[in-house]
Amino acid sequence: MKLYKHHTKQLIMMLVALFCIACEKDPESHLALGNWYLQKGLIDEAITEFREVSRLLPPDHSKLNREQFKVLGTAHFKLALSYTKKGWWEYALREAKNSFDLSPSPDTHELVELIKEKLTLHKKN
Repeated sequence: MKLYKHHTKQLIMMLVALFCIACEKDPESHLALGNWYLQKGLIDEAITEFREVSRLLPPDHSKLNREQFKVLGTAHFKLALSYTKKGWWEYALREAKNSFDLSPSPDTHELVELIKEKLTLHKKN
């Protein structure tokens, strides 16, 4: 059983490595990998992938197409969630606001408000 777990872990790591090579210049692939890391509880790795999405897309938002806007907004949203898991509330608020600016929705607005509340409580303690 122990040998099976070892081989399974090696296989997963090889698949992740292959996926990373394949997604080197593809923001959507980095977003997907970040989601996978987040689901597995690998927060630092997820943060790295979500930040890579921003790095790969043009900083001039007027050059983004609709799909790129969606990907970037989602990356900022997921980055905000990841930062909350680390307890980095100021960073989380900045990313949640970025997400709301790119893709205003009830979810992004609610996330901004929840993080603001948490920051207020955190500063009181």
